[in-house]
Amino acid sequence: MSRPGMRSGRFQHRLRETLLNLAAAGGAVCLIAVVLAVAFNITLILFKTGSMSPTIPAGSLAVVREIPAAEVKTGDIVTVDRPGKLPITHRIQNVEPAEGAARAITMKGDANAEADPAPYVVERVRIVLWSVPGLAYPLAAVANPVVLGATTVCVAALVSWVLWPRNASRRGSRRKRGHHAAA
Repeated sequence: MSRPGMRSGRFQHRLRETLLNLAAAGGAVCLIAVVLAVAFNITLILFKTGSMSPTIPAGSLAVVREIPAAEVKTGDIVTVDRPGKLPITHRIQNVEPAEGAARAITMKGDANAEADPAPYVVERVRIVLWSVPGLAYPLAAVANPVVLGATTVCVAALVSWVLWPRNASRRGSRRKRGHHAAA
């Protein structure tokens, strides 16, 4: 027959183990994502406007990879950097050679009636690999410094709770009866 205290102890042990395993898995996913991002030049883009709707609606998160502009073709969705302005992500309408490795790219948002006013002359672009609608808002919220600080405190508390020595009084009573605690 098990005692109520033993059930509670087993539950706490399982809870600690489960939370620690989840934290370890989350950390491993983060490390793998960083390695892949660096190795394959991958970044994330958050869509604030609906100029690419319905293909990529506002609030979407897109995974993009930087490539030479010479590799793009009509129909690709790419992000180009604009000096002094935010980057823009639209579908390529036309690609023409420019000076050196640069390309003059005419783009248009899927939801826009007309193409962007002037071609973008670029040597490198970021091509959209895939996107997830609605994921930009939660990701932006998590990037808030208050949320990051609270997450850090919670993870530190979890690790402390999991690794904190347990049952000091119990170990002392075992030694008195002749049992040895494992080192």
